[in-house]
Amino acid sequence: MELPEASLHLPIPEAYEAEHVHHVYEQIAGHFSSTRYKPWPMVESFLKMQPDGSVGLDVGCGNGKYLTVNPKIFILGSDRSPALTKIASQHDHHSVVVADALLLPHPHSRFDFAISVAVIHHLSTASRRVMAIKTILDALKPSGNTSGMHGCLEKETKPGSGGRALIYVWALEQRGSRRGWDEGCEQDVMVPWVTKGEPNSAIHGTGNKSRKETGLKRRGKRYAPKDASQRTGREDSRSESEDMKSTVPPSTDRTEQEPSTEAIREFGTPKGGPSPDGREKSAEVTKTFQRYYHLYRSGELERDVVMAGGRVVDSGYERDNWWVIATRVIE
Repeated sequence: MELPEASLHLPIPEAYEAEHVHHVYEQIAGHFSSTRYKPWPMVESFLKMQPDGSVGLDVGCGNGKYLTVNPKIFILGSDRSPALTKIASQHDHHSVVVADALLLPHPHSRFDFAISVAVIHHLSTASRRVMAIKTILDALKPSGNTSGMHGCLEKETKPGSGGRALIYVWALEQRGSRRGWDEGCEQDVMVPWVTKGEPNSAIHGTGNKSRKETGLKRRGKRYAPKDASQRTGREDSRSESEDMKSTVPPSTDRTEQEPSTEAIREFGTPKGGPSPDGREKSAEVTKTFQRYYHLYRSGELERDVVMAGGRVVDSGYERDNWWVIATRVIE
């Protein structure tokens, strides 16, 4: 069920995404980052095939794990989450800014390439998803009106051929995954992220939400599956890279490990043992956050690229994700 474009009786898309995407990632940034450390193989290949000296964008860079894949190119990262941007800024020799994918602060027609991995599917209307793709394509150096370009990962991108963008989104067709989505399931779903072992202040900040804010969340639930355990699968805090053959070691998942000494000093100790200074430990807290996703069906991403004024160079399916490589074309 597509989120309606506009209605006086429903939360506007910006408010809905603020509650069910931006607010969530701001709260789980540290835990989320600890499960996102290994580049996906195809994204890594795309970056390593860029000519030396290329300058590109990582739109929705998260913790910045792709910024250092190829030391011979320069990547300007951006993310809507200040907390994730702060983590990403720790990578040397690269710049990171806080920016919305719909309002990128970059000049048009200047960049050699762009990547946007697991970002577009968080936008809650079709028009906003198309606009985000257009915003990315607008930043690329334009290419000529060419056709029949396929297999772009088989050789390096030629200088002067126009910029290319690699975009990844979650697929609806995930029959073989632990989530079990497939054709016929709802495309707009809420996916849980579970954190354990951290006190409230470390998970969701301070203060209680106003009645107005919680009302927004209640109204937003109409877009979530009625039975989350059956319709959304269980994401917990496991890495999406698990499905890309990049299994996260148990030691990186705070839902299954004891906290570090630094974490104990800052947040307190979960139940099960005394704190380092002998004082009474903090109670363990389990918190579930719900994130909005639009699950792309076969052919939908390519259609959005064309609607955004782009040309599909190559596309495919990889481990529960649809991907596309696109160029910006000026006729």
